[in-house]
Amino acid sequence: MAHRKIKKKIYGTAERPRLSVYRSLKGWYAQFIDDDAGKTILGVSSLTKEIQKQLGSKNNLATAKLFGEIIGKQAVGKGLSKIVFDRNDRSYCGRIQALADAARAAGLVF
Repeated sequence: MAHRKIKKKIYGTAERPRLSVYRSLKGWYAQFIDDDAGKTILGVSSLTKEIQKQLGSKNNLATAKLFGEIIGKQAVGKGLSKIVFDRNDRSYCGRIQALADAARAAGLVF
């Protein structure tokens, strides 16, 4: 129920796409989504070989910071600067907060 309530308020457009972040036991996933068109603009996973080399195999606070920097740089390179942050019903603390702060430092505004 709480998940639906949050999803009503968070909506991405072409000018301000939604950054959806998902954390599993094995890795991180991030998508920049235009909800108006129903399309994913950019998708990034920590399980790709290039990113895996940078991050290492751990899923801790330092990994979250590095992944936040990576997605921030890729989004800015794609021309995205203003976004809406969707934390997927996770608490805004710990690794989610570290990822968000690193993405802000890389140039994203939310």
